[in-house]
Order: sequence, then structure tokens, then C-alpha cells
Amino acid sequence: MIRFKTLSFVIAMVALTPAVFAQKAQPVTVQKSENENKVDISIGGRLFTSFLYPDTLEKPVLYPLHAANGTIVTRSFPLSPREGDPTDHPHHIGVWFNFENLNGLDFWNNSYAIPANKKNFYGWVRTDRILEAKSGNTGVLTYHANWTNQQKDVIVEETTRYEFSGNENQRIIDRFTTLKADKDAFFKDAKDGMLGLRLAHELQMPDAKDQKFTDDKGNVTVVKGGTDHVANGNYITSAGKTGDDAWSSRGVWCKVFGKMGTDSVSIAIIDHPKNPNYPTFWHARGYGLFAANPLGEKIFTNGKSEKMLTLKKGESVTFRYRIVINNGSQTNSAAQLNTLAGSFGKK
Repeated sequence: MIRFKTLSFVIAMVALTPAVFAQKAQPVTVQKSENENKVDISIGGRLFTSFLYPDTLEKPVLYPLHAANGTIVTRSFPLSPREGDPTDHPHHIGVWFNFENLNGLDFWNNSYAIPANKKNFYGWVRTDRILEAKSGNTGVLTYHANWTNQQKDVIVEETTRYEFSGNENQRIIDRFTTLKADKDAFFKDAKDGMLGLRLAHELQMPDAKDQKFTDDKGNVTVVKGGTDHVANGNYITSAGKTGDDAWSSRGVWCKVFGKMGTDSVSIAIIDHPKNPNYPTFWHARGYGLFAANPLGEKIFTNGKSEKMLTLKKGESVTFRYRIVINNGSQTNSAAQLNTLAGSFGKK
């Protein structure tokens, strides 16, 4: 009888195992360009994303991101605009990592749209070398960058390791970023940070009304409401918050999901228990900004509390995040995301 119960339990667990978890891992190719500041990452022979770090960008980015079926799940504007793309917030490019207020400089909102006479209020993340580019069942890309002012004075040095993997219906990015202070570095509690991703139009939440957003420098950006019925996305967090209620809430993970073509598509960001101020606050906007920001507590709690981060010269801090992109007949469930969060938390 004991053996029968044990066998029944095993059979039940196998039956409940998500197909996406049982799929065979696809090989990952990480290829550095000889002529451009670019590294292409392909999974299963299909381009997944590119790491871009040209001098024309104020930060390095992963752009664009593709689901396993080839669908582009990040906004194409401003680097390769598609018809119907929203054109607000030109600093939202693919996937990036920076912050709104480091030693008084705004790294987050810097872009080509900032007038030259105001550039001195903004910071750059300047990638100066690729440390590792390795292909295999898990692709690895490691780079070094400097967070600087306009005069290229270094405030913090960044070392980031990406690990890429995937199968027939899933893509995973694990990011490990260490910031080491070259001088005393003060991250003042601010709304815009740290890991950001700008969603494709389809994954936005539908909203017919215009919205206004003001950044740390008082600049107002208007996001136009849409009536095209393309946007059909929604958010859900590990804490059960959905839609607009995901914004400013805390959770181990947050998922955006919607239909793109005939497939259900989702993107989840998973926090790590070793990150500062875990679990993170979600800066998840219906218009398509999807970000994890542990250092924006003051605005997210309406001033009830705040979170500052200070690094003395020589000190460092590490941020760890997992991004999971899924496509198919249905998206990853809460149970599946909890499993992915658990495995990531052991890294």
C-alpha cells in the first residue's frame, strides 16, 4: 500500500509537471561583432536579443527581446520604429539598468531628447570592455562599464554577468550586476530605477485616456491614450496584485501577459532574496514601462518610509534579477513562477 501511494504521488507529480519545464534546453550562441559595439545572442539558432553599447546610447541595452517563436516583445521605438509604436519616453529602450538619482545625476531619463545645455544634469553608463562571451547550453556575457558624469568622471564601476538559456517555448535571462564605488556614491530614494523594460504595444494595458508623468527634474511627459485595440496586456504579482494595482506594490515576481498574434505571451521579472530591500517594489505602468525598483520606497509608500543606498569609496553592492519570457497556448502559472523564483534564489 505504501508503495502504491508513493507511485501514485510520483505519477501525479509527473502529470502536473509543466511541459515547458520538461522541454529540452536549446543551445545558446553568444557572438561579439567585429565591426560594431554589439553582441548577438541566439538560442536554438534563432536571434534572441543583442547587447548594444554604442557611444550614441547613454546606457547599454538588450534590444530587442524576442520570444521563442520569434515575436518581438519589447517596443521597437526609438531605434527601429514600427508603425503604431508609442513615442513617449525615448530613454525606454529594450532592457536596461540604471537609476534616477545617483550623486544628484539622473541616469534613467538621459537620452538624445535632452537638450545639450541640460546634459550636465544627467549621467551616462559607458561600457568600455567585454570580459567574457561564451556559448553553450547556457550562454554567458560579462561586461565592464563606468557610471560617469558628462566629463567622464567615474562614480561607480559596473560589472554585469548575463546568463541566457531557453527551450522551445521559453527564454530566461539571469542578470548579476555589481556596482563598486570609485568615490562616495549616494543613491537617493527615487521613482525611476533600477531594472527597466519597455513592452511591445500589444502588452500594454488598454487605456483610452492621456496620462501625464513628471520626472525628478520636473520634465512632464504625456502618454497618449490609445483607441486602436492593439493593447491587451495585464499585470499580476506574486502577492496577487493585478492591473494598475501592481504599481508601487511589493512582490517576489511580477508578470505581464497578453495575446500577440495567436500566442499567449508573458514576461516575468523575478527578484532575488539577496537584493537590497527585498522583495522589490514594482514600477509597472500600464503604458508599457515594466521595472523593478527597490530604491523608490518613498514615492511608492506615499512618504511613509524611504530607502537610501550609500556606498563609501571601495564598497560594492550586487543586484540580481531573472527575466522569463514565455509563449504558447498559455503563459507560466503562479506555481511555475514560484518554482523559477525558488531556483533563482539559490544562485
